[in-house]
Amino acid sequence: MAELKVVVAGAGGRMGAAIIRAITQTAGLALHAALDRPGSAALAQDAGLFAGLGALHVAITEDIDAALAGADIVIDFTAPEASVALAAKAAARGLVHIIGTTGCSEADDAAIAASARAGACIVKSGNFSMGMVVLANLVEKAAAALADYDIEILEMHHNRKVDAPSGSALLLGEAAAKGREISLKTHSVRVRDGHTGPREAGSIGFATLRGGTVVGDHSVILAGPGERIELGHRAEDRSIFASGAARAALWASQQPPGLYSMVDVLGLND
Repeated sequence: MAELKVVVAGAGGRMGAAIIRAITQTAGLALHAALDRPGSAALAQDAGLFAGLGALHVAITEDIDAALAGADIVIDFTAPEASVALAAKAAARGLVHIIGTTGCSEADDAAIAASARAGACIVKSGNFSMGMVVLANLVEKAAAALADYDIEILEMHHNRKVDAPSGSALLLGEAAAKGREISLKTHSVRVRDGHTGPREAGSIGFATLRGGTVVGDHSVILAGPGERIELGHRAEDRSIFASGAARAALWASQQPPGLYSMVDVLGLND
């Protein structure tokens, strides 16, 4: 079987470099092009050398249309505006689009969903770690079984992360809300400061920490009368997200156009 040609968006970042390494280690995938933002210091560098590998003879470019020409798949851990634009271009070409971008607004998510309906096969997730996806599944079940327990989600990331709560924390929050059959939008509490009064029953709280080089720590606390359950995940290396994205790319290449998540990739909806 011919190798699938992959474009890595955000190739000049740490996550992009991890994805390039994952592609070279995944049978059935080959690096086709590497994209980064205009003005990036990584532009014109060999993507393989930039990622700490040998030369792959693929120069990092800002030319989106040239990069997408002849491609099969885009793996995109960039920024909301860039991901929305790439989703439209992927739909026009009938490409697979793997999106790990976080911080998307409701309007961004709606635009990405529209691109899926227009012909792109999109897998979008706040976290591509296998362990995190399984954790979210457990959180959904625990939230349903312990319906009167308070839920708090604590997350910590490195000091360069720009969005909060993290996409992974929101993924866990959505799982908890799904288990309770409520809307996260109307039940989440993002900030507590000053005299807040007692905790509102049924709310899902978030606490955000930033510092150092932490890749990603997440804990979900279910606190009830006389006991507390803690479910957690600690990411120690970005390679887990990159390998998950590569796995999603292979899976999506066999699916019809549509909007999918890592729950679909792992078959946890079955």
